[in-house]
Amino acid sequence: MTDAEAKQLFDQIMALYPDPQPTLHAEDPFQILVAVMLSAQTTDVAVNAVTPKLFAAYPTPADMAAAPVEAIAAIISRLGLYRTKAAHLKALSDILVKEYAGKVPNKAADLVRLPGVGKKTATVVLSDAFNIPGVAVDTHVSRIVKGLGLVPQNATPVQVQARLEALMPPSEWIKLHRSLIRFGREYLRARDPQVPAGTQWAFLETHYLPLGGKS
Repeated sequence: MTDAEAKQLFDQIMALYPDPQPTLHAEDPFQILVAVMLSAQTTDVAVNAVTPKLFAAYPTPADMAAAPVEAIAAIISRLGLYRTKAAHLKALSDILVKEYAGKVPNKAADLVRLPGVGKKTATVVLSDAFNIPGVAVDTHVSRIVKGLGLVPQNATPVQVQARLEALMPPSEWIKLHRSLIRFGREYLRARDPQVPAGTQWAFLETHYLPLGGKS
């Protein structure tokens, strides 16, 4: 797949989702940080089911930092790795209070210092909380990009992100990653990938589906 073909395909995918919004329910930078961190290895639906109670109990970093880990864990116990995530929530909240005056920083270098926050989480927080462009790479985005042959199969999420950000203009980065996530969930699933109806998707039918999404 050439860069020109990739750009055309991504434009088609983004056209399917004119105004893609975050799928995690959160109202401020702290809530966004917490929700995104909790979403690791867990569905957004499951996260959205527990965060209302969590945010009601601990609406600020100071509240979360003062909470017993066991109390946080009890609220998020339906999520995967909930004990580790509860410990991370308390620890990162304590850092926010002590080092950032209770505010979520708007720089990736600061965010990835927080417990439980990696490159993908930081990118989502920057885009959703501060509208700072970036392409967050989750399993859907990685699968699609590797399936198209734009990166090697052993490419890391950081390498996938760098490839997409080099390919598309910054003004489209946020919409691109949100659209690719939706497209991956709706069509190019890991099992039984499909494409929307229409001749404009012929490239995917010819080069992606016969290989099951693998290059």
